Amino acid sequence: MLGFSTYAALLPELRDQWRMSNAEAGIVSGMFFAGYIGTVSLWTALTDRVDARKIYVAGSVLAAVGSAGFGFMAAGFASALLFQVLLGVGIAATYMPGLRLLSDRISGPYQSRYIAFYTSFFGIGTALSYAMAGFITASHGWQAAFYVSALGPVIAGGLVALLRPLPVPRHGRFTLQSLFPVGAWRRVLGERASAGYTLGYMAHCLELFGSRAWMVAFLAFSASLQHGDPFPWNAPAIAAVVNLLAVPASIVGNEVALRIGRRRWILIVMACSGTSGLVLAAAAPWHWALVLALLVGYSMLVMAESGTLTAGLVGAAPSELRGAAMGLYSLAGFAGGLLGPVVFGTALDLAGGATQAWAWIAAYAAIGAGCLAAPFVARIGGRG
Repeated sequence: MLGFSTYAALLPELRDQWRMSNAEAGIVSGMFFAGYIGTVSLWTALTDRVDARKIYVAGSVLAAVGSAGFGFMAAGFASALLFQVLLGVGIAATYMPGLRLLSDRISGPYQSRYIAFYTSFFGIGTALSYAMAGFITASHGWQAAFYVSALGPVIAGGLVALLRPLPVPRHGRFTLQSLFPVGAWRRVLGERASAGYTLGYMAHCLELFGSRAWMVAFLAFSASLQHGDPFPWNAPAIAAVVNLLAVPASIVGNEVALRIGRRRWILIVMACSGTSGLVLAAAAPWHWALVLALLVGYSMLVMAESGTLTAGLVGAAPSELRGAAMGLYSLAGFAGGLLGPVVFGTALDLAGGATQAWAWIAAYAAIGAGCLAAPFVARIGGRG
């Protein structure tokens, strides 16, 4: 995950240096998810036929090449798109196959807890990526930040290669239908619980990755409005700390959900996260301490249902459809991740640009709309 947020940490700098619009800057961020979406079905289907460790190692190599290539060759909008796509392809071959490696080795009552830990480490990786990018860029320039981030996937691939192998199930000849198991996906969506977790994950990822992609830019905007004491650290460092503080929210949220019910917890958290995003945007001119407190609270709320959604999907999907269900779930979620940064940047442009306070409110409203609508959609669906 070390290269996951490198571009997001440098978005304001690269946007200005390459003279991109906010929409174009959002598209570059979203292209990571285009690479992810375009190949996640392949990688997930292969886990039913090939040792998932091999898939993970291949993905680690691709992710390393994407990060290093960005630093070495990216010089504008088009070239940045290429390497963001390649990075997305690599991460696609590690995240869900990694989850498969975990779920195949742990079962029973502890599975939900370990899955919540796994999804939370996504946030830890994101925080480290922000911190590394800010630290390296300040002393050695933005290209060096991408070079260093390429080391993370190499180390991860080596660690996974050391795992003990398990018997690989054989599911017959590899075909286009196995790559895009539309029939299996229809069966998954035919299960109301599985469909709900999948659509909920899409709305969650749209808000999560939209807000993460533009967090450093929002902090820069807020800093420009401060009339008293400035922010105590640079924006990437603050983003790293905020993301790290938000990590336990997924783990704690899953424990709460086990006690009060997954559906109830997910709907409460989604409504609160969408609302808090609007409050955060409106608070941009406030004292930096209040802005940071709201940002931490918002980030925790955005993360609070992440592990619960994933654990719910794994538990709800029939065992014979689990691979297809995980593939569709990841596909839908990262489709939301693709839309999030683009929706945010486009809303900024349409509402007047990144220097306008109202534009940031509009942008946070745009990415939080799905979560705000979730309780109403669930209530209508529950009547059917």
